[in-house]
Amino acid sequence: MFNLFKLGRRDKFKKYGTGALLVVLSGFMLLYLVPQGDRNSGSSDVVVAQIGKEALTETEVRHTIQALTKGRQLPAEVLPNYVPEMINQIITERAMAYEADRLGLQVTDQDVADALRQMYAGLFPDGKFVGKDVYAAMLAQQGTTIEQFESDMKREMLIARLRQVALEGTIVTPLEIEAEYRKKNELLKIQFVKMPVDKFKKEAEPTDEQVAAYYKTNVSRFTVPQKKNLAILVADQTKIEASLNPSDADLMLAYNQNLSNFRMPERVQARHILLMTQGKPASDEPKIKAKAEDILKQLRAGADFAEMAKKNSEDTGSGAKGGDLGWVTRGQMVPEFEKATFSLKTGVISDLVKTQYGFHIIQVQAHEDARVKPFAEVKDELSKQWKQMQASQKMQQISDTAQAALQKDPAHPEKVAADLGMQLVRADGAEPGKPLPEVGSNSDFDQSTATLKPGEVSQPVALGASKLALAEVMDIIPARSATFDEAKGQIRQFMSGQNLANLLQERAKQLVAAAKANGDLAKAAKAMGLEAKTPEPFKRQATVEGFGSATYIDDAFTKPDGTIMNPIPMPDATVIVKVMEHVLADLGQLAEQRDKIREDLKVQKARIRGNLFQGGLVDELVRQGRLKLHQDVINRIIISFRG
Repeated sequence: MFNLFKLGRRDKFKKYGTGALLVVLSGFMLLYLVPQGDRNSGSSDVVVAQIGKEALTETEVRHTIQALTKGRQLPAEVLPNYVPEMINQIITERAMAYEADRLGLQVTDQDVADALRQMYAGLFPDGKFVGKDVYAAMLAQQGTTIEQFESDMKREMLIARLRQVALEGTIVTPLEIEAEYRKKNELLKIQFVKMPVDKFKKEAEPTDEQVAAYYKTNVSRFTVPQKKNLAILVADQTKIEASLNPSDADLMLAYNQNLSNFRMPERVQARHILLMTQGKPASDEPKIKAKAEDILKQLRAGADFAEMAKKNSEDTGSGAKGGDLGWVTRGQMVPEFEKATFSLKTGVISDLVKTQYGFHIIQVQAHEDARVKPFAEVKDELSKQWKQMQASQKMQQISDTAQAALQKDPAHPEKVAADLGMQLVRADGAEPGKPLPEVGSNSDFDQSTATLKPGEVSQPVALGASKLALAEVMDIIPARSATFDEAKGQIRQFMSGQNLANLLQERAKQLVAAAKANGDLAKAAKAMGLEAKTPEPFKRQATVEGFGSATYIDDAFTKPDGTIMNPIPMPDATVIVKVMEHVLADLGQLAEQRDKIREDLKVQKARIRGNLFQGGLVDELVRQGRLKLHQDVINRIIISFRG
């Protein structure tokens, strides 16, 4: 509650309001409202698609895709897989905007203004527009202009209206609702047998002779990869800080240069009891005031302030702490509270103080005048900051010079390490993906040394927040064929997995055949040392006790009673299922669920219909010659993103 009348928080909100708005503005539309570069230059750019009289250029497409990557909406490593789909979506949405315009659909400037007011309230604090200059500055930070932003917004609104027209009239019949209800509420009773992987692992183990035979037959498949002997130089800011020892003169200089950081404003340590009037009828105020006066009377008669606060204060933030507000300074509180607090003597209990929140009773526990913290008081803090600053500068120096220094004297990495205050680590037989001393497993570091030849030096690579490392390749050990001793572990693991899969498949087939022969899954399972279980009936989306998710056996709902299904592979077992009984849905709750089912089905139909409409529209515009695709340009863009 006390936070409500700390004024500093309001200022902070205003400070960050603009930043938050920029984030919203920059992420408005997936494909359109991103920086598009200089759109006026598009007339001389290579055309990806011609939609009516509008040309979609290669520059626009590339800017859109790159903006998505930069905004981390898609990781860079998977981006190439999505580029064809992105290009198709960009073209589709341009085609839809064209068709909307051709059909006479319109979005006016007033429509855009209304949408901005509704979607971005931050542009209209207290209902008033922030102004064109502020609006333009916000958008400029995102690489766009008011004209570009609102043009793209208008296009997206046009597309939304076209979709709405295309999807109007989606009908869900009563029969479809009932069928969906039956499907969602039907119960299924099954019997199942799990064949656990662990039960057959020992039996699937290959013999030493089988492993040796497999090696002889497939010797060319087993290799020891190329390895490198590395000299790794590591800089650790934490260790550098620990090695530094500033003199008193260094710290005094830092103290005098930063005196403003050590100025302490006047402050008081206070506690209070609040009885709220805010949010309550005005007619209640006399009763609230009378209660506050009674509490004040008890306090002045010797009642414990902290206990009275815990029992009576309606400030949820401080009440549980006995009313304690901690240290407060001027400007943090509403005026009436501040005036009373800073005028009280230590230990004195105030009269009732009325603010917009209610009636307060205040006690000041300590009062400090404005002062400058003396050097002795802040010496330890200064020392820590000095070490951090010096170590940070040292790390930057190392980052800037280490590679050049090692390239200049590659024969003596230990000397370079000593000169720069770095740690030298030898890593012989280093392989990508394997942990390295002082580095651990780091894909960026592996990549920095991947193509280096003996004597070459990598770029410095950051290791977490406080370390960096670089490496010189001292020697390369070429890849070679693996010996039997080196390969046998890998062979045994592979053969065990293969044997286990085959064995599970064979035993599962045997169980299915036996169960189908006599119609009794439980009996067939018992003969193989397995157990059949029959859980309670369940719905399609349920978790079945002892089995797992019912989605594994969704097909079972469509099978007749008595069906023994084919083996179902699961992560830890292979499962055989027998359909025992279908329990039809109870139609008693159909009326209650009808509206929700109708809406859900409409959404499903609309999604399918929308996809069909979009695809059909593009095909039709191509057929009419209104949309011309330059496939060679599209292919070139796709290939370039694949590297």
